[in-house]
Amino acid sequence: MSNREKYQAAFTETFMLEPGNLGNLRYQETAAWDSVGHMALMAALEETFGIEMDIDDIIEFSSYETGQVILAKYDVIIEQAA
Repeated sequence: MSNREKYQAAFTETFMLEPGNLGNLRYQETAAWDSVGHMALMAALEETFGIEMDIDDIIEFSSYETGQVILAKYDVIIEQAA
């Protein structure tokens, strides 16, 4: 499974969304991505990629797109969609 597939799975499984709805997803713009959902997503990403994010990065993780930039700090590269 590619990093993109793992990344998408963390979102779709945490928030019960379809993969096609992820591109413009932003924190608190969908009911499932509230503060509790945010922490569930962070835990899922940390477990999936074997990383531990800094608190500042967790706070700044405000959208699907921004998350990819933040994960790159931890050497997790999300491949571009084909």
